[in-house]
Amino acid sequence: MGIGETTLLLLAGLIPLGYAGFYLGRRKALTTVADGVRMHSRPQQYGWYSVVSMGIPAIGVAIAASLLNLLGWITLPAELVLLMSLVTAAAGLGYGLKAVRPTLRARNALDNIIRWLLLGAALISIMTTIAIVLSVIFEAMRFFREVSVWEFITGTVWSPGDSFLEAAGRGDEISEGGGAVFGSVPLFAGTFMVTAIAMIVALPIGLLSAIFMSEYASPKIRGIAKPMLEVLAGIPTVVYGFFAAITVTPVIVDLAGFFGLDASYSNILSPGIVMGIMIIPFISSLSDDVINSIPQSLREGAFALGTTRSETIRSIVVPAALPGVISAFLLGVSRALGETMIVVMAAGVRPNLTWNPLEDMTTVTVNIVMALTGDQSFDSPQTLSAFALGLVLFIVTLTLNIISTILVRRFKQEYD
Repeated sequence: MGIGETTLLLLAGLIPLGYAGFYLGRRKALTTVADGVRMHSRPQQYGWYSVVSMGIPAIGVAIAASLLNLLGWITLPAELVLLMSLVTAAAGLGYGLKAVRPTLRARNALDNIIRWLLLGAALISIMTTIAIVLSVIFEAMRFFREVSVWEFITGTVWSPGDSFLEAAGRGDEISEGGGAVFGSVPLFAGTFMVTAIAMIVALPIGLLSAIFMSEYASPKIRGIAKPMLEVLAGIPTVVYGFFAAITVTPVIVDLAGFFGLDASYSNILSPGIVMGIMIIPFISSLSDDVINSIPQSLREGAFALGTTRSETIRSIVVPAALPGVISAFLLGVSRALGETMIVVMAAGVRPNLTWNPLEDMTTVTVNIVMALTGDQSFDSPQTLSAFALGLVLFIVTLTLNIISTILVRRFKQEYD
């Protein structure tokens, strides 16, 4: 019997037991109330108490058996696990029904259980985040044992192509001067370049469209424009990649040629513009919600002082909404920093340190994908470099989040 079949059979057994427990627990409480005895909680709460007394121990037994099997300590047959869980459920149901009495604080017990469940969900999120960070750090430390941290952070050449020969013990086949070099500056330069281009496109368009929809547009126009704008958020990134490579890039090359400039067909400007178009709905939707949440009394007070609508928006509405706009901006930056597909399809994979957006560049996330999907061994420097890049990118993103938190708190203090 497989895990899926065992899970379905367990649910098939627990659902009728849960229904019976709720019905019997509530009925017992109603019967007690009918006899003139005052109960501490409501009858349905006693019913749910019986369900919880039945369900939690049974699910706990199933989870414990699964962990034992996963860790390889004890391998229990699926039939035995199913039987143990159902027997535990029956015993828990009997205990829950027996515990229903006037002095039982069922409401408080249910509140405590919900509180522990919510705490468990929060702890799972926290522990998952910690596990991700630690796994990246440990693998990055393995990389930094072979490559200098200073060389990695400040190096201007990224050429890991011969690292697989070193990992295979064939370093003597590497030509002179052809060893692997892991300087991450070109990768982060490309990442920041495409992010800056994307935000130059997305921030003004997104913010202005949010101001239009919240301050100028009629309800009918808003009802049409807002859903159409948010459709952009649901388009797959691979479609944006096709659009950048097939449509936007030739236009940029033709325009550059018209002005006497030389533009590569894998330039970084094209994916930056398309990425900005992709981020517009995030900034527009969040900014629109923030602007709509500003009290109408602020606008009416400004109008009473004789300001025009545009002056009110510029001097009252936008400053009051600035914390939310900053949050939307940082969300867009984080989205741009982690984008991969558009850059792969439109900008190529060549590490190139340049200030010219018309040349080809690549990003950190593209190289992480390339390092982890190649045919080199997992302990090779080229593969481990993905974790080092991920660690630095995580630090950059964390720094941006800290800065945004400080700015949001400062502006909130000024406009609260």
